[in-house]
Amino acid sequence: MKVQKGKLPSSGEIVWFVLDRNYKPIKPIQDYISYLASLNRSSKTLRTYAHNLKLYWEYLERYCIAWNSITLEQLSEFIHWLRRPEYDPKIVSIESRTAKRRESTINNVMSTVCQFIDYHQRLDNIESEIDTTVERPPTARKFKDLLYHINKSKPFEGRFLRLKEPKTFPGCLTAEQVKTLINACNNRRDKLLISLLYESGIRIGEALGLRHEDIISNGKYNQIRIVSRANNHEDAKVKNDSERVVDVPISIPKLYYDYFVYDYPETIDCDYIFINLYSPNVELGTPMTYNGANGLFRSLEARTGIEKITPHLLRHTHATELIKSGWEMAYVQKRLGHKHIQTTMDTYTHLSDEDVRKEFDKYIATKKADVR
Repeated sequence: MKVQKGKLPSSGEIVWFVLDRNYKPIKPIQDYISYLASLNRSSKTLRTYAHNLKLYWEYLERYCIAWNSITLEQLSEFIHWLRRPEYDPKIVSIESRTAKRRESTINNVMSTVCQFIDYHQRLDNIESEIDTTVERPPTARKFKDLLYHINKSKPFEGRFLRLKEPKTFPGCLTAEQVKTLINACNNRRDKLLISLLYESGIRIGEALGLRHEDIISNGKYNQIRIVSRANNHEDAKVKNDSERVVDVPISIPKLYYDYFVYDYPETIDCDYIFINLYSPNVELGTPMTYNGANGLFRSLEARTGIEKITPHLLRHTHATELIKSGWEMAYVQKRLGHKHIQTTMDTYTHLSDEDVRKEFDKYIATKKADVR
C-alpha cells in the first residue's frame, strides 16, 4: 500500500492516489480526495490526507475490519495502534513503551479519518451509525468569532476522538544565531531566503511562490506581495488564500537585486525568484521545492551546529520579536496572514521567566515613581 503522486495531462494539476497491494486506487479514499480537490484544497493538504487515510486503511486491513461497518470502539483502538503499530487489543502489556507518534500527529490523523467517515455517512455509504462528535462546554471554545457574545453560553460540538496535546514551545533563534545561519549560506539565493523568512515572517510556501514582480522597492516602499496563484507549483501555495503586502527592510531588496544580477542566469526562462541553480540532481532553472529548502536547512544545521532549524522557526522568531517589541496582536495577525487572531495569540505569545521579571521591574519602577 502506498501514496502515489500524479499529474493531470490536461491542466498539469497535481493529484494524489492511495494504492492497494495490487497498485489500484482505493475507491472510497479516492472519492473523498477528489471531493476535497473540488473544494480547491491545496496539493499539500491532499497529500497529508492521503497519507493519513493510508494509515487508516493499513489498520483496517490488519484487523480485517470492513471500512463501511467500523465501530466507535474500533476507532478508539485505532488511536492505540497509531501510538504503537504493534498494538494488539487482545494482549495486555504492563511494560512502558515510547509512543511512535506525538499527540498532535495522532489528532491530525484522527481529524482526517473522522471527516472521511462523516463524508461517507452523508452519502449513506457506511452501514453503522457513528457519531464522532461530543458536546463541549462554551468555555472550551478556542476561537471567539464576531457573534461570540450571542452564543457564548451555548455548548458546541467538538471532536470526541481527540487526545490532549501537551503545550510545547518551539523556541526562538537569537539575533546572533540568525546572523550565523546567514553567514553559513554558500550563495546569494540561500542568504536571501533565510533573510526573507526571518525579516518578513512569511511561510515557506509563500516564499517559494514569489515571482519577480512581487518585489516592490521604489524608494518609498520596500515590500513583498503575497499573491495566491492557481498555477504555482505544489510546494508554493498561499495558505487560506491570505493575500497581503508585507513590509520589509531595505536589506531584502538589496539582497534580491544582488542575487538577480550576479547569480540568476539570463538564459533561464522562469518567473520564480527561488530556482534551482546549484544541485546537479535537479533540472537547472526549475522552481525550488520544499524538499530543496529542507535540504538547505539540514545542511545549515550541520555547518552551524544549531539544531532543529526549520522555516517555521524563523517565522516564529519574527512574530515573537514583533510581540515583544510592543506590536498589537491585530497587526501581527495581519502580517502573518492568520484567519483568526486567536491563532496568533495561542501560537506566538510565549513569555519566558526573564520576560516576566523585566515587566515586574517596570511595574516596581512605576509604582515607586507614583509614590514620590
